[in-house]
Amino acid sequence: MKYDYSLTITTFGDKESAKAVARLLVEKGLAACVQMFPIESIYMWKGEICDDGEIVLFIKSRSELFEKIKTAIKENHGYEVPEIIQIPVTDGLPEYLNWIDGCVVIDTMPKNKFTNHIL
Repeated sequence: MKYDYSLTITTFGDKESAKAVARLLVEKGLAACVQMFPIESIYMWKGEICDDGEIVLFIKSRSELFEKIKTAIKENHGYEVPEIIQIPVTDGLPEYLNWIDGCVVIDTMPKNKFTNHIL
């Protein structure tokens, strides 16, 4: 089953890097919204248990933009292996999903009332 919308999750080691990528994704029309939250992560890395503060990003977009989102994150990330996962949105408020459509840039999508540019 194909889902039109998705939430991409990634983490960064510092707020400045996270905010720069969040802004980049929105400016490039790859995401309608990126939420940032400070978290504490306990994880296994190279045989050691690590305990670090991180910033998690919730990236709201269209599923077909995931590869571009993933590339943008990888090109601007300091981690050797960044977390980049996509979670499909199975349903949502139609008005909210229309808002996402109006914020992201996909060549095949028509203009809608939430944007000033032709998509």
